[in-house]
Amino acid sequence: MIIVTTETVPGKETKEYKGFVRGSTVQSKNIGKDIMAGLKTIVGGELKEYTEMMEEARQKAIGRMVEDAKAKGANAIVAMRLESSAVMQNASEIIAYGTAVTVED
Repeated sequence: MIIVTTETVPGKETKEYKGFVRGSTVQSKNIGKDIMAGLKTIVGGELKEYTEMMEEARQKAIGRMVEDAKAKGANAIVAMRLESSAVMQNASEIIAYGTAVTVED
C-alpha cells in the first residue's frame, strides 16, 4: 500500500477514487508507566513511556486505515493525515485518515 501526504502519488496515474478511509485507536497508559512519567516531569527530559505509547497508537491507526482502503479495493492512500486528541485524563485518540485510490504507472 502506497501512503502519501500529497494529493497524488508522484510518478503514478490515479485511475479511480475509492473514497474516504480512516483508522483510529484510543490508548491509555498503565498506572506503573504513568507514575514513572510523572516523576520524569520533576527532573525534565523526554517522557519515553508516552513517546512509545503514541508511536504504537499511530501504527495501529495507520494499520486500520490501510485495512479500510484494502477493503475498498485501493492500492494507495493520498492526502493522509494524523490527528490526536485527549478523550479523558491519560487517554488519547489517534486517527489516521485519507482518500483511498487506485494508481498505475
